[in-house]
Amino acid sequence: MADLQQDDPDPAVAVGDLDGPAPPSREPSSELSESELPESEPPGPEQPEPPEPAAESLERARELLATHPIADGRSGLAGALRDISSYDIEQGEGLLETDIPRLRVGGVGAQFWSLHVPPELTGDRAVTATLEQLDLVRTLVAECPEGFRLALSADDMADARNCGRTAALLGPVSGPALGGSLATLRAYHALGVRSLTLAGTRWTQRTGLTSAGWEVVREMNRLGVLVDLSGCTPETMCRTLAVAKAPVVISHHPEEVPDDVLQRLRANGGVCMVACTAATLREAADRLTHVRDTAGPQSVALTGAYDTGTPHAPGLGDVSCFPRLIAELLDRGWPEADIEALTWGNVSRVLRAAEFTARSTKPRRSGPVLTPLDA
Repeated sequence: MADLQQDDPDPAVAVGDLDGPAPPSREPSSELSESELPESEPPGPEQPEPPEPAAESLERARELLATHPIADGRSGLAGALRDISSYDIEQGEGLLETDIPRLRVGGVGAQFWSLHVPPELTGDRAVTATLEQLDLVRTLVAECPEGFRLALSADDMADARNCGRTAALLGPVSGPALGGSLATLRAYHALGVRSLTLAGTRWTQRTGLTSAGWEVVREMNRLGVLVDLSGCTPETMCRTLAVAKAPVVISHHPEEVPDDVLQRLRANGGVCMVACTAATLREAADRLTHVRDTAGPQSVALTGAYDTGTPHAPGLGDVSCFPRLIAELLDRGWPEADIEALTWGNVSRVLRAAEFTARSTKPRRSGPVLTPLDA
């Protein structure tokens, strides 16, 4: 395999690793004997469910989602199913935050199924685990034809929606699962993968994108694979936005995306997908509104982040709860056109733009395809 992770990255572009050393643990200044330890306080009362939105707003939200359903930027269902010996996605599964009945109630028309694997897996082990997870998704979709339909393009997404199915899009794959090879990226694409996260590799550094990273972005643009900047540093995001020929996505960034990156995202035509993992439903709506106001209504979308192990706000506990969030946005005065772009339009547009870029990009030059890349 061609090695993308070279030891001598271009010093004019980037230095350092993405993941710095873990901060030292904070030790107590003195030790207490077991008898001196304070008694633990009993857990506080559970946070109450938020009040139901107005019936009129909730009905409007459901009507909108019937024609412009949610295109969910990241589902952790594939990873969650690895830890369950048996499940019933078709009839309902209480151990999960996603199943077909709740997808229908929530108005979800498409989902990107994350193929991320545990970070301790590297090299060939990461590639193998990713392929196993990809096989699991394809198998589940085939076993539930009345609920899911595999989607490899924006047209496939629309066809699935029009048939009353939830479109299953494969990705994102984690960058380390390339195994240092553009050939692996091409193989993933041939198997249906349509999104890849750059973070976690030596070619996405703290201070930018190395030349090897630029080669990966260029190949992703040629194939029509979405560049996902989740988890990257702001410097890497800005550098990638400067060189990418197709719109990029930020599907599950752990922190709020800086405003200067959001403004560059507007110029790129990309999309920041805001996760439903805020402390409250209103805070989730606040984050969506901020991204819309900063990057524009054409650059904001939704990520449920369900079945990823991440806590969700009361009232947004599973995929059936999306109408509540849409109702909150309607109550805030969001125009219906902005809602339609948020739920479906922006994700569909980005996919089409990536497909157009791939069709208009010159094919690879003849010659070796496994030649090591300069970092």
